[in-house]
Amino acid sequence: MIPVFKPDLGEEELAEIKKVFDSHWIGLGPKTREFEEAFAKYIGTRFAVGTNSATAALHLAVAGLGIRSGEVIVPAVTFVSTAHAAVYCGARPVICDVNKDTLCMEPDDLQRKITPRTKAIIPVHLGGHPCDMDAINDIAEDKGIPVIEDAANATGALYKDRKIGSLAKSACFSFHAVKNMTTGEGGMITTDDEKLAKKLYRLRWVGINKDTWNRAYVSAKYSWYYEVTELGWKYHLNDVPAAIGMAQLRKLDGLNAGRRRIVERYNAAFKDASWLRTPYEADNVRHAYWLYILRVNDPAHRDNLIKHLAEKEIATSVHFMPVHLHPYYQRFFKSKKMAVSAPVADDEWRRMITLPLYPSMTDDEVKQVVEGVLSFMA
Repeated sequence: MIPVFKPDLGEEELAEIKKVFDSHWIGLGPKTREFEEAFAKYIGTRFAVGTNSATAALHLAVAGLGIRSGEVIVPAVTFVSTAHAAVYCGARPVICDVNKDTLCMEPDDLQRKITPRTKAIIPVHLGGHPCDMDAINDIAEDKGIPVIEDAANATGALYKDRKIGSLAKSACFSFHAVKNMTTGEGGMITTDDEKLAKKLYRLRWVGINKDTWNRAYVSAKYSWYYEVTELGWKYHLNDVPAAIGMAQLRKLDGLNAGRRRIVERYNAAFKDASWLRTPYEADNVRHAYWLYILRVNDPAHRDNLIKHLAEKEIATSVHFMPVHLHPYYQRFFKSKKMAVSAPVADDEWRRMITLPLYPSMTDDEVKQVVEGVLSFMA
């Protein structure tokens, strides 16, 4: 079976892990700080805060703004962590529809969904395609509302020659096993706001004002002493995944280039198939292509195509069922008497299918996927 994803790991990652093992410091320590500094430099922000997942990063990013009530606007098509982050903080997620081409947050609907209760906006760069950040930031700035980029799908993507993750108050990344770069599990928050960054460093370490590494080595005097200044969570990254992250970060641009080469082959192969649509890429962005999302013109074909490809030993997926269609959120919105209107998302998600895409795909595997898709209508 050709998988949907396959991480690219090798000797470089093992060499970095060995350095950590040899140091005998495997918790939150110098390698985590090295990775944070390297990642911030890559994205183009002043600070980066390592976490144990992107879900934790999103929770901290919302909590770091002091949000404990009100509403947070999220797109309909995203992984549920985007909406969960609002609920964790006592806020209500408000569902915004998506753009038909990009499947990212639609600015016109965003404008309609803003109310005096809106505390934050979380656009998601779905599948690696950047949102229309100028339009979103203009709307947010006009209303004085902070924006948090959900960049879990888009490490390495560009918007008008700027890295995704440098375009808002903060941004949250995922280093899950199948993402563009991986640490096994892990996440990161980037920001230029020093006050916010310092708060996030505390919140990710249960509210302690000095982590163990700083107490033990950075400021040896009073090394035992720390204070808990606020309620936080145990969300920190540690030096073992950070070591993997250092090797992966060096490889990231090459891995993304490998993804793009496969995407170009897919696009060329499917361009004359009138019954489906290939992924869209706007002129002013560079897609990171975490996902290759095909859309069938007839929604009735989607599940049959998935079954057809499985019979040909090709795994597929769907990214993502709209948030408001999950049973938990159906109950949530009903209990809050909140109406959800996202007609584009409701329609488009029924057409979506994610094909295998990973840098180490062989020519034969790409050919097998192409032939599998094209043979469906035949």
